[in-house]
Amino acid sequence: MLLPKKIFFTRGIGRGETQLQSFENALRDADIAAYNLVSVSSILPPYAEIVDKSEGIKLLSYGQILFTVLARNSSNELNRMISSAIGVAVPSDRSKWGYLSEHHTFGQTENDSGHFAEKLAAEMLASTMGLDDHLKWEDKKNEYVLDDKILTTKNIAATTVVLKPDEWATVIAAAVLVV
Repeated sequence: MLLPKKIFFTRGIGRGETQLQSFENALRDADIAAYNLVSVSSILPPYAEIVDKSEGIKLLSYGQILFTVLARNSSNELNRMISSAIGVAVPSDRSKWGYLSEHHTFGQTENDSGHFAEKLAAEMLASTMGLDDHLKWEDKKNEYVLDDKILTTKNIAATTVVLKPDEWATVIAAAVLVV
């Protein structure tokens, strides 16, 4: 059974003459270019420990397969704003699963994109508990709360603008699950 024990979050921005080159540069900026990425759906495994990116990277070996929830957006349209974000909602009962959400959009600031992804994750967790109407944003904590059911919510986002003609830009945000 492959059950991730740790998870970390990263983001990157890349530019290049081609879409592929800009994507590769975004992966490099996020420090995950040297791995084989496999996209997975949106479940935060029970008991998975959220660690800092620097700690998570130390657990990896170049070339290994990494399971990721990956948000990715690219454009070559001059002055186009692009954004990608990952949101997470962690239940207070860590024997239960949480949710990760990916969001990619145009014209949204980094803050707005991240907040939207965080809200998506919180809403998915609330809906599995049948508590959709109980979800509230708490300014003091700067996160979503669901009675006593959500331990924490957060997000990571990347936004950029295509700056030059004939340039591709790519933004990524990723949750990396370490087995």
